[in-house]
Amino acid sequence: MTKQTFYVTTPIYYVTARPHLGSLYSTLLADVAARWNRLHGKQVFFLTGTDEHGQKVADAARQVGKAPQEFVDSFIPAYKHAWDAYELEYTEFIRTTDSYHVKAVQGWLQRLIDTGDVYKGAYTGWYCTPCETFVTEKEDNTHQAGQAPKHALCGRPTHAVSEQTYFFKLSAYQDKLLQFYADNPNFIVPKERANEVINFVKAGLHDFSLSRTTVSWGIPFPNDPTHVTYVWADALNNYITAIGYGDKNKLEMFKKWWPADVQILGKDIVRFHAIYWPAFLMASGLPLPKQLLVHGWIKVGDQKMSKSLGNVIDPLTLLEKYGAEPVRYYLMRKMAITHDSSFTIEDLEQTITADLANDLGNLLNRMVALAHKHAIIELPVQDVWFDKAMDLRDDCLNLLQDFSSYMDEYLYHRALARICEFIHKVNMFFHSQEPWKLVHTDRQKFIQILSAVAHSLKAIAILLWPVMPHKMEQLLGSIGVTLKLQNGSIEQLELGQWRQSFMLHKIDTLFQKHEPVVQEVIMQKEEIQKNDVVSNDNGYIAIDDFVKVDLRVGTIIKSEPVPGSTKMLVSQIDFGPLGMRQILSGIAQWYEPSQLIGKQGVFVVNLKPRMMLGLESQGMMLLAKSGDQLKMATVAEPVANGSRLA
Repeated sequence: MTKQTFYVTTPIYYVTARPHLGSLYSTLLADVAARWNRLHGKQVFFLTGTDEHGQKVADAARQVGKAPQEFVDSFIPAYKHAWDAYELEYTEFIRTTDSYHVKAVQGWLQRLIDTGDVYKGAYTGWYCTPCETFVTEKEDNTHQAGQAPKHALCGRPTHAVSEQTYFFKLSAYQDKLLQFYADNPNFIVPKERANEVINFVKAGLHDFSLSRTTVSWGIPFPNDPTHVTYVWADALNNYITAIGYGDKNKLEMFKKWWPADVQILGKDIVRFHAIYWPAFLMASGLPLPKQLLVHGWIKVGDQKMSKSLGNVIDPLTLLEKYGAEPVRYYLMRKMAITHDSSFTIEDLEQTITADLANDLGNLLNRMVALAHKHAIIELPVQDVWFDKAMDLRDDCLNLLQDFSSYMDEYLYHRALARICEFIHKVNMFFHSQEPWKLVHTDRQKFIQILSAVAHSLKAIAILLWPVMPHKMEQLLGSIGVTLKLQNGSIEQLELGQWRQSFMLHKIDTLFQKHEPVVQEVIMQKEEIQKNDVVSNDNGYIAIDDFVKVDLRVGTIIKSEPVPGSTKMLVSQIDFGPLGMRQILSGIAQWYEPSQLIGKQGVFVVNLKPRMMLGLESQGMMLLAKSGDQLKMATVAEPVANGSRLA
């Protein structure tokens, strides 16, 4: 029997500043996972919160002249406001200063002391305060004798620590951890992160300090108040204390939700979650989480975005200009969970315009406006479909299968690339069938075309609901559909029965456009045509030279890396009446092949074919340079393949 509950967690965030785009990204990943499982009719528990103890927090509070509790309290409204504004529907927001959490952690420590997994000793070594972690000299390849090593993960210097402490017997769990990794190969994803963890454990684990005496801001150790709990031992336990661990009145609640289905975290804290946390759970006699989903960093330029580096992007600034759901979509569409991804405003605006305003929003508007123009409000159930509509239905079923597979593997960027491909197919179906020509000659086929588009939009909206819930509910409302989670929406789509009537309503524009890159190219061409003839002086060209360049719109059907090259992609482009062309482009560092499939772009099609890396390139992709980024030129709305820029 399929489990009907789903428990997802985010890392809990240090309250030394307001939330930034990186913390939003982690929390959004969890929200999308939670909503995806709600679509399957499951009960969901989605946990997030704040990490409020430790030396870093105490130091930050001291710098602004506040008591630690007052200091951490001041940031909670900012987190809750940002999460609510971005429609993150968490079940519980835990704070490690919550009394129930403090009590549960103290009880947990006492049990480990009683079993001998925690013992008292002394520690002398190095400590990275910003990361709240102990560092060994072997972790810094640049370390020189007599100097403090740098923390390999963040690159910042450490300082010496010497104090009495309680130790956790991590060394006793080395073999058990390695066996667990072997038995559960999908425990840590992606594989690269798993390999790093396994290699670290194989190199040898040592008992580590579980308490501090030089820090007072933390959970007091049981029966020894001169010690406070090491911040990571405190923080990691939030995943179980929030669902009832340590409370005898919540045993059933804890049993219902634990173990977690997926715990989401950034790659900089994987060691704590993949080594310390499983060892803590083993020592406590508790099952381990089913999966750790370790995402890459959002980079601004060449650096990781972080509060300590001072290069953060404020999510509320983006919210004010672009709205919550377009930003949600962009982060899921363009930030690949498997590796680091770069964030740029230019790419955000281009994605919103191309994917959402032009492809999806315009499709809905065109279909509904055409129906209303001809006094059609209701689309009745269709008993028989013509061949092209049946093909579109089959494409829709294939989309559902592919999309679900990607979503279940948390490859959201691939899932959204796949749905963009389908949206483009629906646009081309609508355009190629030319229903506006059939309304007076074949009204039945006219209605079938509109109905096929409506069925496609219904599937698109339901699948995109976890990413853009309110916008997709608005889209569904425009075609007279109400999303009812308890009815198993995904299961209904899987039946593939296009037997529904629709009531069509005009709504406000779903997505606002932002200036498309190709518009500048078109404006420049129009200006040349106005002047008719331009002198060749100063590098100008005559209009006769310019019109020789044949610029056409085409749709990328397939794209893949060129063997032996780290820069080149080879793409197959559909130019309609001109046929298929193969074009090589040096854009691998800016685009994954899956991001290109289904996109319409502008290409030079009358270049003399040339051989590149053993492959023939039969044209050129038009790109715009923005800083150190290259962006594919697009058109303002879908047009027929092979259309010429005029």
